[in-house]
Amino acid sequence: MRGTDFVTELEAAIEGAVIGRNLETLDPWLEISPDKLLETCRWLKESCEIRFDGLQCITAIDWLETDPKKAAKVEWEPHTEIVYHLWSTKARASLVLKVKLPRWKDNQPGQLPEVSSVESVWRGADWHEREVFDLSGIQFLGHPDLRRILCPEDWDGYPLRKDYEMPLEYHGMRGR
Repeated sequence: MRGTDFVTELEAAIEGAVIGRNLETLDPWLEISPDKLLETCRWLKESCEIRFDGLQCITAIDWLETDPKKAAKVEWEPHTEIVYHLWSTKARASLVLKVKLPRWKDNQPGQLPEVSSVESVWRGADWHEREVFDLSGIQFLGHPDLRRILCPEDWDGYPLRKDYEMPLEYHGMRGR
């Protein structure tokens, strides 16, 4: 990525925000500490010379290996990763932010992990965060209307989690 001086400025402005990086890849990325996400996003949009004024999308990845033989060989602990794709209209540059969260808050199955909402920075995050909440089970703290967007309100579970089990029946209708 051209003009990566902004990362040094970010690190000086928000101590401890950047905990990983690869700026030489096709999609340059920064790993951001979860507790510094909102502050970092606000800085990238408002204070950074590049001005990342657009949020393209937010996705979540469930890093869980459900096959016990394969799970024994992976080098990472199960976790959830939220990925934010940003765009700068001024610089015609993109940046990916990654935030790692535990699969479950406080390691308690069923307790959804939490991260700050960035809806106050980019209004378009409203729908993206609702989709990630609905399908991957991530709580976005401070979101103005966090509720399901694709699944019915009474749906049980989060379909994009790797340990999700599709119900055989929903309101008397068989699915398989």
